[in-house]
Amino acid sequence: MRVFGCMLLLVLVLAVPSWGASPTVEVRTTVDEVVRIVADKELKKPHNEQKRRKALKGAIGLLFDHGEMAKRSMGQNWKEISPLQQKEFTDLFATLLENSYAGKIESYNNEKIVYLKEVVEGEYAEVKSRIVTAKRDEFSLEYRLLREGERWKVYDVVIEGVSLVSNYRSQFNKIIKSQGYPELVKRLKVKKEELTAP
Repeated sequence: MRVFGCMLLLVLVLAVPSWGASPTVEVRTTVDEVVRIVADKELKKPHNEQKRRKALKGAIGLLFDHGEMAKRSMGQNWKEISPLQQKEFTDLFATLLENSYAGKIESYNNEKIVYLKEVVEGEYAEVKSRIVTAKRDEFSLEYRLLREGERWKVYDVVIEGVSLVSNYRSQFNKIIKSQGYPELVKRLKVKKEELTAP
């Protein structure tokens, strides 16, 4: 499960994409940059932990279209909250993604990434890939991207057929239906404090 978590983060993390590049080229280029950060011997030293985390979070932050992912993760509930609440939720959601995955990617151990297929339909694209571990276990990963100007940004990732956004939406909807939106915000704030604590 640790390897799977590591792979999930590895495929999610994108750094600065090339202008006008295809979705696959952007993914490949930026994932290589993240692997470089993780493999950097100097950054692996304990006293450089904060520097390493900052570099990883910077790359992770450029991966996600936080607004689109937050909106999709809320589903119909998105329309029920005010613009101010939407901004607050988006910020909390971004912190959840960036911090929870930053820890996992640091356990990357030279797994192989194979890019299989790219499909572009207008403003949307899909990049299909597989992760092969040292033990030859394989995981399918599909990036779903949305074009924003000259850039492609990820709004969902499907791991072994399971949508990351759909998974969050299911969890969030359950909390909102049973205890209300304020409870969801409360839990996300608590999680943020846990994730950002030294």
